[in-house]
Amino acid sequence: MRPTDTLRELVAFARQHSPYYREHFAQVAGGFTALSELPLVDPVAYWRGSQCLTQCPVLTDRFADGLVFKTGGSTGAGKLSVFTRTEWQQLVRDFARSVAGQFRPGDRVANLFFVGDLYASFIFAHDALAHVAPGVIEFPFTGTVEPADLAEAIVRQRINVLIGLPAQLLTFAAWLQSQGRTLEAVDTLLYGGESLFASQQQLLRRVLPNVRIASMGYASVDAGLLGASQRDCALGEHRMVDNHSLLEIIDEQTGEVIEQCDRGGLLVMTNLTRRLMPLIRYPVGDRACWREPAQTRARKFALLGRSADSQRVRVSILTLLIDEIGAIVRRIGDSEDWQLLIEQRGSQDLISLKWLPALAACDVARLNGHMRSALLAQYPLILQLENDRLLELHVTHCTATQLVRHPRSGKHLRVVDRRVYDDALAKQP
Repeated sequence: MRPTDTLRELVAFARQHSPYYREHFAQVAGGFTALSELPLVDPVAYWRGSQCLTQCPVLTDRFADGLVFKTGGSTGAGKLSVFTRTEWQQLVRDFARSVAGQFRPGDRVANLFFVGDLYASFIFAHDALAHVAPGVIEFPFTGTVEPADLAEAIVRQRINVLIGLPAQLLTFAAWLQSQGRTLEAVDTLLYGGESLFASQQQLLRRVLPNVRIASMGYASVDAGLLGASQRDCALGEHRMVDNHSLLEIIDEQTGEVIEQCDRGGLLVMTNLTRRLMPLIRYPVGDRACWREPAQTRARKFALLGRSADSQRVRVSILTLLIDEIGAIVRRIGDSEDWQLLIEQRGSQDLISLKWLPALAACDVARLNGHMRSALLAQYPLILQLENDRLLELHVTHCTATQLVRHPRSGKHLRVVDRRVYDDALAKQP
């Protein structure tokens, strides 16, 4: 991908004003001729120091006016992602334009995203809806609304669009099913924050028989806007948002830039609108493949699950950090050999932590229980999701041969995501 003037200016700006990028680009020639000549960002190094905004080495200026959000992590441990007010307004306007085709004039929209504790989803959706043209009517319930109250409001206020996290929407659908109720007036459901799989849509369609289901868009609080959801996008597909970000798909082992269609690789983004906290060739942690040829405007791509080297794994409303899980396995099991397996059964996510005991004679059943308890303490949302029958957590010991390896490098994979993101392709690492 040839660099544009905007990209050249961004790289020069980041190199001049950000201590992190000054070091990161130290070996890069000023007249680089391709985006691939720039080194990939190491997410661990990038976020180091982000909790102290007065000393964060990535920032290009003193942070004096804007918004602060938390990205991932347990309470108090999440990394901080910041936007100037100008950057935030650019983000929500671009997102509004990208999602406008999913709405009709006068749609009555229930915003069911979560708010508080520095999470961005509700505020992001709320601010974007204000820029959707032609206009819509927003009912800002948040994700804490009681199912009975929401069902009553949908009927009384003639709400026809629901937007929210898949877990929240599935919880509401399960409640409707338990009450023997259907809501025929809801004709559109837009989800965000996590993939919604085909098996989960079956439950939604049972209680919302007239609904059209689509992604609201592909975005994250750390990377910003990554992909637009349009009417021609199938399950798991999005389109690039030209002039907002650049996307690359690269081979996870060789770093080769992939241009051909239907070949999976690591998704890498460069944000063209953020200057305070630049993201230049940042691996977002997802795998993807192209659906259309190179040079296609707003090129379509499909998500293929989390990368095996991802430092963060999203399951339902839960964010798991690989470093935190590794610390638990080392502390309790005295082992460095472990793997996180993510699968799906119907509308339920299955998480299995497999670990290799260092000593054959140790009481592995007791250690399995201790690890599960530690995970529940680290991630209290797991118990809530288990109670809602949206998730199951299993901790099991294993042999070395039961840990999945990369087919080419032979390396053990930390994350094996076997959820089916796209019916057309098999998603095995």
